[in-house]
Amino acid sequence: MKLKLATACLVIGTALAPVAFAADSDTDRNKPATFVKDSMITTKIKTKLAAENPASMADIKVDTDKDGVVWMSGTAKSQQDVDKAVSIARGTEGVKSVKNDVKVQK
Repeated sequence: MKLKLATACLVIGTALAPVAFAADSDTDRNKPATFVKDSMITTKIKTKLAAENPASMADIKVDTDKDGVVWMSGTAKSQQDVDKAVSIARGTEGVKSVKNDVKVQK
């Protein structure tokens, strides 16, 4: 029960987190529709990662550029977690490609 509650809180918190914390270098902020679309892709991926396995995927950072390219960095507990995170990102609507720089913790 506690795990379900913790997972639900993490998913809700991730979905409600301000987009301002996403480290992006978009130069198209004068085009709000593009910026919102990119932020929505990032939020969808973060929410899916949190729902999948909150403990092992908590240190994976996600960013989406203006072209729909997802950049993933950070650490995961296993190669399987890295592969799952990349798979989730690739399966998200609007993603053109995924650049993976997630490392396995040792």
